[in-house]
Amino acid sequence: MSIVRGAATYGRGAGAYARVGVESAVMSASPHQLIVMLFDGAQGAIRAARIHMQAGNTLEKGKSISKALDIVNNGLLAALDLEKGGEIAERLGSLYDYIGRLLLAANLHNDQESLDQAERLLDDIASAWREIGSAGAQG
Repeated sequence: MSIVRGAATYGRGAGAYARVGVESAVMSASPHQLIVMLFDGAQGAIRAARIHMQAGNTLEKGKSISKALDIVNNGLLAALDLEKGGEIAERLGSLYDYIGRLLLAANLHNDQESLDQAERLLDDIASAWREIGSAGAQG
C-alpha cells in the first residue's frame, strides 16, 4: 500500500469515525444540546470560511458559507416555534434571516466584515442559549 493510498484510507476511516461520533452525540442529545450543536456547526463553518477567504480559496469558502447558511436556515431558523416562542421567536427569526443575508454578502463580495458580523451575532445568541441551559441545569 502506498503512503498516499494509506493516507486516503485513513482519512475515510477517520471521517467515518467522526460521523459515528456526531451521530451518537445527536441521538443522545437533549433538544437544548441539539441547538448548541447547531450553533457550534455554524460557528465552525464560518471560521473555516474565513480561513478560505483569507487564502483566496473561493470554492472552499463558498462551501463553508453554504454549510453555515444551511445550518442557520434549516436548523436554527427551522427549529423556532413561533406559536410557543411568541415575540422572542419572531425576533430570533428576523435575526437569523439577517445573519443569512450577511453570509450571502460575505460570499458574493468576499466581504470579511459581513462574515465577522454574522459570527459575532451567532456568538451572542449561542452564548445566551448556553446560559439558559446552564441555568436550567442548576435550577
